[in-house]
Amino acid sequence: MYHIYTIKDVISISPSYFGKDIGKAAEEILQKKYERILDKDVGVVLSIFNIRDIGDGTIMPGDPSTHHEVTFDLLSFNLEVGEIVTGEISELVEFGCFVRLGPLDGLVHLSQITNDFINFDRKSGTFVLKNTGRSIKKGDAVYAKVSTISMKSNIKDTKIALTMRPEGLGKPEWLKEPKKREKTEHKPRGKK
Repeated sequence: MYHIYTIKDVISISPSYFGKDIGKAAEEILQKKYERILDKDVGVVLSIFNIRDIGDGTIMPGDPSTHHEVTFDLLSFNLEVGEIVTGEISELVEFGCFVRLGPLDGLVHLSQITNDFINFDRKSGTFVLKNTGRSIKKGDAVYAKVSTISMKSNIKDTKIALTMRPEGLGKPEWLKEPKKREKTEHKPRGKK
């Protein structure tokens, strides 16, 4: 979910930074370039840190900036299909609930919450499960599994589908409840 990568890049330091600390200038430039972007390889870049190995600058003809090779670390958030995640219900809507997963939200469609029949109580803003009496509301912590990821060029357009149907997922309280056996109806066989 959270990863640290070491990156090498070349940054352009404009004359407005000349006379200032080169480490501070590099940090500001790298933060503007990388933080809060979504990269298909590393995920959402959360933070730039440990800036080191700032090379000597080179000057290009017609460009007043100096160009420096720099090595730094970045912290990113990235999900994988099949990964089990912990999140908080951030919103309930008629077709499901959104789960906050760090900088992203994932959708648990109504059909993927549970095998039980679900009613949406608009007045209280909760899902109520018919057979078990369980409920889900905004702010509840849940375990979910990543079903699909549709990475786009920005955070807003990225779509994550989650499921809570498999055994061991859902609200933590559900895991502590004693297992209930499903009733199976046996029909007498007729003579052939």
